[in-house]
Amino acid sequence: MNESEQIARARAGDDAAFTRLVETYQTVIFNLCYRMLGDPAEAEDAAQETFLRAYSQLPRYDPGRSFKTWLLSIASHHCIDRLRKRRLTWLSLDESLEPHPALHEQSPGPEETSVKREQTAVIATLLARLAPDDRSMVVMRYWYDLSYEEIADATGATVSAVKSRLHRARAQLATMLNSKPQAQRQPARTAVTLGG
Repeated sequence: MNESEQIARARAGDDAAFTRLVETYQTVIFNLCYRMLGDPAEAEDAAQETFLRAYSQLPRYDPGRSFKTWLLSIASHHCIDRLRKRRLTWLSLDESLEPHPALHEQSPGPEETSVKREQTAVIATLLARLAPDDRSMVVMRYWYDLSYEEIADATGATVSAVKSRLHRARAQLATMLNSKPQAQRQPARTAVTLGG
């Protein structure tokens, strides 16, 4: 059964079909929540809440829209709400996130592993200093490779607003990176090159 059929069955009340959709997207949603919130337990709660909200909103889901983008939108908005409520620093300097899967190599040496860990910690710290809405867009664009149109659809912003916010967020990240002492800046320079 393809995804469209699973969605149609889930919308018709088939709980098993919805469970298969959850199984398909649970890792993607957890990862987004983790990147946004920085705490595995809180990310797990947020992911569960995302699927509960998606289940309750299934009758309003537009089948012409990407289901993945719709779920990411729900997760992103929920995480932004959580961040606004707690108003705390997202990650401390000594915490780190696992690197994006694209950064993994077959068998990195100890030095390379150490550099990547430092890069990840620097990126996590810098992301934590962005406004929640900007952080959400950066994560969707650079961790999930969503197009500007998909991000606009997920956030309810216009494409030009998404481009503008991403540009501003990249500029903020660059400024924050350049304000670090030279010794701290070197390992992260390549990791924070977020492109156009």
